[in-house]
Amino acid sequence: MIRRSFSSQNATPDSSATLSVTRTVAYTDAVFAIAATILVLDLTGGALGEASSDAELWGKIGALWPNFLAFFISFTLLSMLWIAHVRQFRDIAHVDSTMLWLNNARLLFIVLIPFTTSLTSNFDDLAAGRLLFPLNFFLALLFGALSWSWAASRGGHLLRAGVADAGAQSLGGYVAVVVGALVVVLAWWVGSAAFLLFLLNEPITRVLQRRRARQAAGDASTSGG
Repeated sequence: MIRRSFSSQNATPDSSATLSVTRTVAYTDAVFAIAATILVLDLTGGALGEASSDAELWGKIGALWPNFLAFFISFTLLSMLWIAHVRQFRDIAHVDSTMLWLNNARLLFIVLIPFTTSLTSNFDDLAAGRLLFPLNFFLALLFGALSWSWAASRGGHLLRAGVADAGAQSLGGYVAVVVGALVVVLAWWVGSAAFLLFLLNEPITRVLQRRRARQAAGDASTSGG
C-alpha cells in the first residue's frame, strides 16, 4: 500500500528534510514575516494626523503609547510562535496532509494577530477588545502544539532520525497552551498585563522536562536491574 506523504521521493538519507517540508517552512516563514510587518501599520503617520510643531508631534507620539505597547507585545509573541515553529520543523522530516492542515490552521490565527492587536490597543476598555487578542494567540498556540503532537504520534514516520524524546519536546507546547488559556481568563480583568504569565512558561517547561528525564532514568535503572 502506498502511504500518502508529501515527502520527496528523491530525498537523500543525509538530507532528511524533504522538498515539501522546505516549502512548508518557507511559506510559514513568509506568513510570519508579513504578519509582523503589518503590525506596524497601527503606528504609521496616518494615526498621528497633522502637527504644526515639534512639541505637538511629540505629544501625539506619546498619546500612541497603547499602540506601541500592543505592538511590542504582539511582536514579542509572534517571535515566540515563530521560534517554536523553527524548533518543531528542525526535527520534522516529512509532512502529510493532516500536518499541513494543522500548520495552516496555526497560520490562520497568525494572520489575524495584527487585527486583534489593533482591537486591544484601541478598545482596551471593552471586554471584546481585551479578550480577542489573547484568545487569538491561544488558538495559534493550540494548533502549534497539535502540529507537533501529530508528528510525534505517527510512530516517528514524520520525524528526523535521532529525535530522542518527542514527548519531552511536547511539554513546552502543552505548558504554553495552559498558560495561554490562563492569559485569556485573566485578560478579562487586567488586559494585556496578563501576558506577563508567559514569563513562567520556560521555567515550568524546564522543571517538567527535568522531572521527566529523572523518571525515565529511574525506569531504565529499574528495568536494567
